[in-house]
Amino acid sequence: MTVRELLERYLTEITPHKRSASTESYRVKALMGRDIAHRTLALLSSADIAAYRDERLKSVSTASVIRELNTIAHAIDIGRKEWGVHLVQNPVRMIRRPVPPRGRNRRLNGDDEQQLLEAADAGRNTYMRPLIMLAIETAMRQGEMLSLTWDDVDLDKRIAHLDMTKNGESRDVPLSTRALDALALLKQQQMDERVVPSTKSGVQQAWGHLRTRAGLTDLRFHDLRHEAVSRLLERGLNVIETATISGHKELRMLQRYSHLRAVDLVERLG
Repeated sequence: MTVRELLERYLTEITPHKRSASTESYRVKALMGRDIAHRTLALLSSADIAAYRDERLKSVSTASVIRELNTIAHAIDIGRKEWGVHLVQNPVRMIRRPVPPRGRNRRLNGDDEQQLLEAADAGRNTYMRPLIMLAIETAMRQGEMLSLTWDDVDLDKRIAHLDMTKNGESRDVPLSTRALDALALLKQQQMDERVVPSTKSGVQQAWGHLRTRAGLTDLRFHDLRHEAVSRLLERGLNVIETATISGHKELRMLQRYSHLRAVDLVERLG
């Protein structure tokens, strides 16, 4: 069996059952077209995988290489456990993984937020202002907000229910007064059952134009979630409470936000 044949079966039997099926499908198909896919599993060595890693690092990000290695490793694990692939060990598990990049620490500074909202008002997409407000107030991911329907929102209880999130679990997000204001704006332009009447590509395109108008070309949409989590901690919520709202499954993921509160902690220390 070649690596390509293994990936073909993985693509058919394993990938469709994942929440990230469309993304992984694209990745697996790309892997099937690479030179390493023509190697037989019996002769695939850790040196082959290491050479593949080093070559890919010349053209794509560290995060992308890590995802590709994880996919190959999982496919081989499944093959060994369930498909009769006889390998003494998984060669992907034997090599050093690239060091993942440090998380971004981009915060909204000065009048950044006001510039964003003014740029949103100057654009054609009327949902961008409330979407930005909602992101900053709730710490929801872009995909979570785009999947939200009006049936998921309880305005009386001030709760937005996310049935399925990135970590595979549902959660309820409390809505601040400002988040309710954002939802009211979206309700005024309701077109269907979706809270935000757009797609991922639509938001990406609108965001690209918006941040250029605002003069904030270094700002990513996901930075708004970072800003939201930071503000929750700055309001005095503890890590458990913040994780309940943001949906971080591992509390250590919130550790990189703690340094942002050092100035606030000075006053507490006296």
